[in-house]
Amino acid sequence: MARIPYVDRELCISCGLCVSTCPGVFRFGTDSKSEVYNPAGADEKKIQEAIDGCPVQCISWQE
Repeated sequence: MARIPYVDRELCISCGLCVSTCPGVFRFGTDSKSEVYNPAGADEKKIQEAIDGCPVQCISWQE
């Protein structure tokens, strides 16, 4: 089973780093918080870049 990215929306500060890093995976929801809309929209390396860059560490992998 593949890993999929997960955003803890309660911790998200809407900085936009993940959206700009992986626009094929992340987008802003109606509440202006990041959400995963297409977990297969980028390779794992690019998604990991977004995870590592998140200033509040609200993005993680779910197995």
